[in-house]
Amino acid sequence: MIQKKVCMVGAFATGKTSLVARFVKGIYTDKYQTTVGVKIDKKQVEVEGTEVTMILWDIHGEDEFQNVRMSYLRGASAYLLVIDGTRRSSLEVALNLKAKVSESIGNIPFIAVVNKCDLQDEWEIDEKDIARLKAKDFELIRTSAKTDIGIEHCFHRLAEKIINELPQPA
Repeated sequence: MIQKKVCMVGAFATGKTSLVARFVKGIYTDKYQTTVGVKIDKKQVEVEGTEVTMILWDIHGEDEFQNVRMSYLRGASAYLLVIDGTRRSSLEVALNLKAKVSESIGNIPFIAVVNKCDLQDEWEIDEKDIARLKAKDFELIRTSAKTDIGIEHCFHRLAEKIINELPQPA
């Protein structure tokens, strides 16, 4: 069994906490509570016969008043870059955070998550935006913490990326 730190990164109110709650506890609530600092949860998954304990760091969102502390990312093996499909501004924040993360801790595995796909008719993120992310080689998964769409898949896929990054025995 291995333990790996995984960070949730994105603008405020993109659904980072809801994604973690749905994945770890199988629950969802409409009550919004801003994350202050960082909240840590964990969940074990099995990937290719290996038990991986994902230590999930739900980091406060970035907005015009508060920047993500890059020190929270230290030691991370991977991260989810969370975008709110209903807010175009969250895409630009995500792209800026991606650059900051890469500069701060290097190129580690990540998955871009476009959350709130249950509200597709309210999306400000369009297919051109999706194509732009894919052109940057972003692996992109559409999710909904509310309806449990894509949640297991995005975390399991991230665990696979972590396993594939491990040094192989000679």
